[in-house]
Amino acid sequence: MACLGGLRSVMSLSHWGGCVRPLVSPLLRAAVGSLAGQGSARWGQLCGMATLNQMHRQGKPRPVPPGASPTSGRPQLKGVVLKTMIRKPKKPNSANRKCARVRLSNGREAVCFIPGEGHNLQEHNMVLVEGGRTH
Repeated sequence: MACLGGLRSVMSLSHWGGCVRPLVSPLLRAAVGSLAGQGSARWGQLCGMATLNQMHRQGKPRPVPPGASPTSGRPQLKGVVLKTMIRKPKKPNSANRKCARVRLSNGREAVCFIPGEGHNLQEHNMVLVEGGRTH
């Protein structure tokens, strides 16, 4: 027996969709949801599998959009150097950063940092571009 503020409900367990779920009256479910501040929509998320009614109401899940980065979340991409240039960083830092404008294999263009001291990159060279921040 579960008791909550004078409301009583028999907690019988049934096997439903791969998990064990208590059968509780809607009145008790609303009281528990309002006390937790989460509403009754969270009740179905306690169980791993959605019911047919939940799937009908929510529709099919949206696919995760690709990343906004030029590499679209991939670790490396091949590219062709369009132009090499020297850029100066923002205010507190000062240096001449060697960069290259690269057309990636997915059609996007990106400005890439060239690591190390000295380089021999020229226009039309094939390069491997790594995603993420520079170290």
